Amino acid sequence: QVQLVESGGGLVQPGGSLRLSCAASGDIFSISTLGWYRQVPGKQRELVAGITSSGTTNYADSVKGRFTISRDNTKNTVTLQMNDLKPEDTAVYYCNLHHQIQFWGQGTQVTVSS
Repeated sequence: QVQLVESGGGLVQPGGSLRLSCAASGDIFSISTLGWYRQVPGKQRELVAGITSSGTTNYADSVKGRFTISRDNTKNTVTLQMNDLKPEDTAVYYCNLHHQIQFWGQGTQVTVSS
């Protein structure tokens, strides 16, 4: 069984930065695809960034050039560095691990507001 624990959310002003981290338990981390998703009330959860087991990354158009996803297979962690944050980035951010089935973290709130 896999457990995912996110950290690093909070309140930040527009133009600021936050770094989200997700720590995973279990022994399938290195062979899994990892992702960060976000959700606002009344809308579907959307993919923000993903990284495959080989390190290939993909990003939502809305965050390209501002967000960076990375993984550390020695520490079983995946990180989302978010720069130049905008009010529309406000959401609950979820860590996701996918290997045959999907696992989700509990979510962490990111609020971008002046």
